[in-house]
Amino acid sequence: MAKKSVIARENKRKRMVAKYADLRKKLKEAGDYEALDKLPLNSNPIRLHNRCLLTGRPKGYMRKFGLCRVKFREMALFGKIPGVTKASW
Repeated sequence: MAKKSVIARENKRKRMVAKYADLRKKLKEAGDYEALDKLPLNSNPIRLHNRCLLTGRPKGYMRKFGLCRVKFREMALFGKIPGVTKASW
C-alpha cells in the first residue's frame, strides 16, 4: 500500500486540476501563455498519475476498473466485480 502522504498529494492535485480547468482552457484559447505560466504547477493535468482506488498503487493500473492488477485479481476471484469471470477453455 502506498504511503498516506503520497495518496493525499495525488488527491490534492486532482482537486487543483478540477479547480483551474476552466481558467486554463480560457487562457489557452486566448493564447495568454504568460498568465498560464503563473498558475500553480499542480493545476496542470499532466502531473496527475493514475493510482489504485483501494491501495494507491501506481503501477499495474487498470484504467477500466480503477484498480491495480493485484486488487483486480483478488476482487475478480471473489466475484466482487460484476461481469468478470475467470477464463477457462
